[in-house]
Amino acid sequence: MTSMIRLGSVALYAALLMGVMTAPVTANAQSNTQAELEKYRQMLGEGNPAELLVMRGEGLWKTKRGPNQVSLESCELGKGPGVVPGTYAELPRYFADTDSVMDAEARIVHCMVTLQGMARADATRNPYSGAGQRQTDLEALVAFVVEESRGVTINVPQKHPKEIAAFQRGEKIFYFRGGPYDFSCASCHGEDEKRIRLQDLPNLIKDEPARRAFATWPAYRVSQGAMRTMQWRIYDCFRQQRFPEIDYISPASIDLITFLGVRAQGGKMDSPAIKR
Repeated sequence: MTSMIRLGSVALYAALLMGVMTAPVTANAQSNTQAELEKYRQMLGEGNPAELLVMRGEGLWKTKRGPNQVSLESCELGKGPGVVPGTYAELPRYFADTDSVMDAEARIVHCMVTLQGMARADATRNPYSGAGQRQTDLEALVAFVVEESRGVTINVPQKHPKEIAAFQRGEKIFYFRGGPYDFSCASCHGEDEKRIRLQDLPNLIKDEPARRAFATWPAYRVSQGAMRTMQWRIYDCFRQQRFPEIDYISPASIDLITFLGVRAQGGKMDSPAIKR
């Protein structure tokens, strides 16, 4: 019996010692992985293919198109007709002419319909490009608009009652659990040090990660060879949660973007960014 106790004590001591020895190794390995990932991101950022899409978007913005043969140069994005610089950093926001809160993509579609005379169904039929496809006109237009806010402080307004209501609904959506995996947005983005494979998942409850995340969308995804918009980001998150497919520029998507934008107040726009 005594020998068995001694053997057990030795085994327990060995296990504890192994744990003590392994902890620093694991921490160091994780730290090294983070450092290498950061180097990879810096290398990617040296040449962003989204710059070409920005140029194409600017051309589309200034081109007379649609049944009315009008450009988007008089489009109202929140700072007056025709003003583009700095507008993305203050969207979503309330617009009196539609009596609703709209994000950048919803507002661009609105201008395509009201100014250029396009049918809404045509303007929104294919908002996202597929693998190997040419990027859509909407993606190009968004790239141009967001580039005009690079370096601008994020200031999503919360003055109008409908802006406040949009934030409150967005917050509820963020924490709502459902679907076959009982997931919510917060399941992935409500705690520190979560990751899917090599992809860090920002804790959007904290100010700095929230600012950094919002400021770097839209972004060019190297793995997909395409720039993806914020609406696409929301759509893909819902897909990964196995939720029903969310409609493009739906009120729910705009509410969630409003919540994220308000959480990111004070950050500096740095988009289109580049991601894995």
